[in-house]
Amino acid sequence: MKNGSKKSVTKKKTEVVAERSSGNVFADLGYPNPEEALAKARLSSIITDILKRRRLTQMQAAKILGIDQPKVSRLVRGRIGEFSLERLIHFLGVLDRRVEIVVSPTGGKRKRDYLNVIVR
Repeated sequence: MKNGSKKSVTKKKTEVVAERSSGNVFADLGYPNPEEALAKARLSSIITDILKRRRLTQMQAAKILGIDQPKVSRLVRGRIGEFSLERLIHFLGVLDRRVEIVVSPTGGKRKRDYLNVIVR
């Protein structure tokens, strides 16, 4: 550019398309069994919060939970594919949490709304 002239720059406009979430990211992304995936994610998050509040190392947590340290690492990083709901519920019991399972009618809601995790 000669003599201090300025070049005009035109930015491309990118259209952003957003979709309203169903409330379950796993369903939105097309995962199989999205309600179970969300329940497992919520339970693992609760477990991780308990471990953090207790300031446990992964080795200490492994001893309490009865698993090896690499599995604790995967659990706290959200890599929970190898953990069943039953196993996560067992971990909560070991961590002095009571888990209640309540069965109730769906009230005509969509079929995939059959499973929910509520923390009190």
